[in-house]
Amino acid sequence: MNQQHKISRLNLTTLLFPLALVLFEFAVYIGNDMAQPAMLLVVQEFGVDTSWVPLSMTAYLLGGALLPWLTGPLSDRFGRRPVLLGGVIWFTASCLATYLVSDIHSYMLLRVLQGFGLCFINAVGYAAIQEAYAETTAVRVTALMANVALIAPLAGPLAGAALVTLAPWRTGFLLIAVCSLLALIGLWWKMPETRQPSPEVKLTPRALWQGYSRLLRHGRFVRAALCIPLLAMPLMAWIALSPVLLVEDMGLSALQYGLWQIPVFAGLIGGNLLLALVAERWPLGRSVLVGMWPLLAGLVLMLGSVVFASNRHVYLALGMSLMALGEGLSFAVLYRFALTASIQAKGIVSAGMSMLSMAGYALGIELFRWAYLVAGLPGFAVMALLFAAAFVRLARPQVKLAMAERSDPDLLPQGA
Repeated sequence: MNQQHKISRLNLTTLLFPLALVLFEFAVYIGNDMAQPAMLLVVQEFGVDTSWVPLSMTAYLLGGALLPWLTGPLSDRFGRRPVLLGGVIWFTASCLATYLVSDIHSYMLLRVLQGFGLCFINAVGYAAIQEAYAETTAVRVTALMANVALIAPLAGPLAGAALVTLAPWRTGFLLIAVCSLLALIGLWWKMPETRQPSPEVKLTPRALWQGYSRLLRHGRFVRAALCIPLLAMPLMAWIALSPVLLVEDMGLSALQYGLWQIPVFAGLIGGNLLLALVAERWPLGRSVLVGMWPLLAGLVLMLGSVVFASNRHVYLALGMSLMALGEGLSFAVLYRFALTASIQAKGIVSAGMSMLSMAGYALGIELFRWAYLVAGLPGFAVMALLFAAAFVRLARPQVKLAMAERSDPDLLPQGA
């Protein structure tokens, strides 16, 4: 969209598009979080052992990793709107197709196909958000959307567990499909076309290879994109390892474990809300520099969980809460800076960001797991310190450069 046509004011009408998109995002996320509690009934119905239970999540995430490289360039070629609408239709239909499966192998294949829905969120949907709204408005919208998306990992498992006690397990997929269908109606009604079809965009293997090669050789883009997993990794590792840290190592009950998740997610939500509040008052990027302070303060508290023998869980959870606050203040801005670091079409840029982030998360989870296995809680804390230090070291010059460009628009990369 041309700069003069970008949305700069937020009201109910201008928020309907991102609300519809985040509803689809919510449906895709609970497609994993809500489905897992039903897996014991799935394997029981299909007459297989429980070793198949974790494979459902693996298959879903595999589907999410298979297509981002294609969905972004597809939207550069044919426009954001038809590609995203097609992705929502695909996800809705694949959820309804659960009623057709009769064995575990077809179920797992369907989980891969359902996982394709993940490929359309960042590579197409969020690229359209960045193009539809003026820069600071896009940052505010992205920060607000992140809070809605956070509901999925909190509500999904509980809703899934409750549902399977009241209805057949396939009912969960029916509800997910209904949620996705409502998102489809909203997107069909309110999603603008932010990228006109471009016949000159080639989708041949050679053209895609050249496009991604050029993107990954762009040092500034790679550095900006890597800031995102470096920032988010400690919280991702907390989600993955906190059951072991709090319940097995520190002896907390399952209820206490759940309660200590509340301040962590509250920190992230608070950071997103604060960013939405100050985005139009502060120069874009200042919130990242400010967010580094709670990030570092959280690390100090986390290290307290290693030093002091009593109340270790308090230091650990509150330290993660401060780190989550810093992440909330920074994430949407860093996403914007990475997206505008390259002048290539935003579909391929957002797809490249998605793939770099997924690779970073996969490597980071393994590093945290290895650190915990080798050294326990101290290993977890030291790894968090290393990731935070790497983030600060990499992000500060990137943010200051982006802020300098925005204070002098003539310095901005063409098309940013």
